[in-house]
Amino acid sequence: MTAPNEPPPPSVSHGQGDACETDEALVARLGSGDEEALRSLHQRYAALVFTVAARFVDAATAEEVVQDVFVTLWKKHATFDPARGAFKSWIIQITRHRSLNELRRRRGHDGQRGQRDQRDEPLEELSDDAIEPDEAQWLAHRRDVIRAAVEALPAAQRQALSLAFFDELTHEQIATVLRTPVGTTKTRIRLGLKRLAPVLVVALAATALLLVLRRREESAAQNQQALRMVTASDVVPLRLEATPAVPPEAHGNYRTRPGANVAVLTTNHLPPLVAPDSYVVWAHGASGWRLLGPVVVERDGRSLLVIAIDPGAPPPDELRVTRESGPPKDQPLGPVVLAWPGARQ
Repeated sequence: MTAPNEPPPPSVSHGQGDACETDEALVARLGSGDEEALRSLHQRYAALVFTVAARFVDAATAEEVVQDVFVTLWKKHATFDPARGAFKSWIIQITRHRSLNELRRRRGHDGQRGQRDQRDEPLEELSDDAIEPDEAQWLAHRRDVIRAAVEALPAAQRQALSLAFFDELTHEQIATVLRTPVGTTKTRIRLGLKRLAPVLVVALAATALLLVLRRREESAAQNQQALRMVTASDVVPLRLEATPAVPPEAHGNYRTRPGANVAVLTTNHLPPLVAPDSYVVWAHGASGWRLLGPVVVERDGRSLLVIAIDPGAPPPDELRVTRESGPPKDQPLGPVVLAWPGARQ
């Protein structure tokens, strides 16, 4: 037996991921941002996490719990202490917590707060060591989701995708088989992939998880830069003035600094719009107009847009916020509502 003050023996998965490396070693590698370590842990424990979650919630929600648990692992791996127990027990406890929270939230929405689901009982009575991943259930769920999604595609898209990926035909060959123009064939494949994209996240869960994490981290970094930009005393904003198309108190401020990879546009007192109309911000430079993004006005009449920019690009010589009807084109076409350095007539 292990002495009370000694850490438990390292836990190793059987035949999953880097089989010769302990769970504890893989978690330690997460501290240096090692994505391969996360993939290995996902390979080892995704099925187990799904099995635990599926005892509390339906399969689709259990899939969401799997992603949430591994996001938590990536962000809070430092809270795992090998001296307090095995990694398997730790991740099971996180899964239970996430699953129960989701179950309570859904019961609250359904007006069933306080009722207990019979599925809760057997799992809570089992020790962590007694819980084993149901690999068959995990794989069957993923197969069913993908199969149902493919079968739900319109016939033309399903045929084109099958010929492209299962029969490995070229676009030209598919067009010949289906007797359709090559352009139509490419469109059908593109639309089919677009419909399947959310489902392919299930089949490529570890890769998709890393993309989600990377986007969250990039977004957080951009938001921190934006906050510093807005509050910095050494950044002189470019003030966008109102045109006669909007109330005279409406205005905007565009902030950035040399070498920065983000810019921030804030606006005030713009009147709300009704779809399909929208506000869009544009920058003009040596290569012409560039779409910077939509201006989404909140209830208080304010907006904030964080814009990714090229650190080496020269500053714009003109900025405009326009009111566009429908999707914006490659240059401003609608009425100018805010402008720097003043609206051009």
